[in-house]
Amino acid sequence: MGSWYTIGIVAGLGVAVAILVAGILPRLVAVAAGAAAAGVVIGFLAFGWDEAVGGAIGGVLGGIGATPVVAGALRRGGTRAATALLVGAGALVVAALAFVPVVGYLEALALPALGLRLRRREPDRHAGLRTLARD
Repeated sequence: MGSWYTIGIVAGLGVAVAILVAGILPRLVAVAAGAAAAGVVIGFLAFGWDEAVGGAIGGVLGGIGATPVVAGALRRGGTRAATALLVGAGALVVAALAFVPVVGYLEALALPALGLRLRRREPDRHAGLRTLARD
């Protein structure tokens, strides 16, 4: 298949690691740094430096996309354990899909777009309190 296939695999695995780390600790910097480091390690151990770069990029992009989703679920009342369990199961699915040609690249592109879309749709935090103060 070629190097483009293995780079896509490791990028998708970096996204999966980012999703898993976001389920455990939903902090953007920690998720992006941890997933990028894991992507580099996976890339170097399994293939080479170009796959390691793909894994790092996939980890950072996955962190950017997964963190707002998990943080929003926790903010809306989800428990940490249940959210981590569901997000972990989703990370396993993402990791399995990374082995389909080109899907690893699509995961690395689609997850940040989803996270940014959810961030834009988030309501203003104290909008309801201003209407109650008018009485």
